[in-house]
Amino acid sequence: MEDSRLKMENGSYPEGRELQRFVDRRQLTGQIWKTVFLGATAIGIIALMALLYNVINESFGYVAWQNTVEPAALLREHYGDASAPATLEEAPRADKVAMLKANISKGRARALAETKALEERTDAELVQLLTDEVVKPRIAATWTLVESIFDKPAIEEAALQIPNSTLEFRNWVNRSFIASPQSSKPEYAGVRTAIIGSLWVTFIAFLFSVPLGVGAAIYLEEYGGSSRAAQIIETNINNLAGVPSIIYGMLGLAVFVRAFEALTSGRIFGVVDPTTANGRTVLSAGLTLGLLILPLIIINAREAIRAVPNSLREAGYGLGATKWQTIRAHVLPNAIPGIMTGVILAVSRALGETAPLVVIGASTFIVIDPNSPFSKFTTLPIQIYQWTSRPQPEFQHLAAAAIVVLLVLLLAMNATAILLRNKYRRSY
Repeated sequence: MEDSRLKMENGSYPEGRELQRFVDRRQLTGQIWKTVFLGATAIGIIALMALLYNVINESFGYVAWQNTVEPAALLREHYGDASAPATLEEAPRADKVAMLKANISKGRARALAETKALEERTDAELVQLLTDEVVKPRIAATWTLVESIFDKPAIEEAALQIPNSTLEFRNWVNRSFIASPQSSKPEYAGVRTAIIGSLWVTFIAFLFSVPLGVGAAIYLEEYGGSSRAAQIIETNINNLAGVPSIIYGMLGLAVFVRAFEALTSGRIFGVVDPTTANGRTVLSAGLTLGLLILPLIIINAREAIRAVPNSLREAGYGLGATKWQTIRAHVLPNAIPGIMTGVILAVSRALGETAPLVVIGASTFIVIDPNSPFSKFTTLPIQIYQWTSRPQPEFQHLAAAAIVVLLVLLLAMNATAILLRNKYRRSY
């Protein structure tokens, strides 16, 4: 094919020096665009590294702990100076129970006994109760990872200025953090309830949007053709994909929380107390996020179905298969890898959404794990938002640790979907 830009004014092609200058200009233009693209890639990598640096920097570091009551003082008070054991662990079981009863209120003792009698608890459980209920260690000061590495002498000096403090290097992403519910005290706060809520909401969004989205894609691509109705539907789907997520939150509030409150709260099934049911449940959140990711799934599923060669369809028709038999046996199996790619992107967006859930009324503080679609809930993004809005530095560390948990959960879900996609990938 002739390049019109290569021709000179008289219609001939340049030769000699003119040709060399033209070639040099084209190579320079290509080099400029290569540099631009490389710069864009570098900026993206730098931004990602800056994000990871900030998260990791806040997730580790030294912590100065300060006890409300020193264990040694507690032991001296109970035993006297002469006969006091060196640590709480060394005290006999009966003395641990006696120290607990002497230093907590009667109401708190009854509340603990309702779960399990103090006399029936193990030594480790009694030591933990003494620590949580009487000693009550609290975080007096925190430092980031970089500060802990490069300013350790200054940190040790600062810790010495805090009475009865103990310096400890802390990994904020620990087993207790993952297994504990939310708490107003950063020493005991965790993300268990938020993790369960995120999984519940994402699972319901997946069940709602994937079958509906794939079905709509099959109709539009295989049956709708170029009809006027199909074009109108396609245009609206493309527009819905660009609607801000908070608009979906308003839609979910109006439809699922208010209009269908009896359904989404479980009141019509009699599974919750009618006096507390208000529709702000896991089911409402899942259906709202399902609507949010539905256009993305439809668009990606259509592209995947469109990429299947027509020769496979014609071969099916040639063997006497009906249109649906051809779609089920040939089109869908070959389109699954592309459909799964769209599902991965859509579910990842649903897992990280915050704005629609805030509008719906997700709980910012909840300590009860959701155990059904009709439960109140919170999610990891909501938890992170709630912690980052607090001024105390301890909650900033907790927010960074929750971000790490969210990223790991997201990568695990994506890895599972990618493995399934590769398993069903077909070559043709």
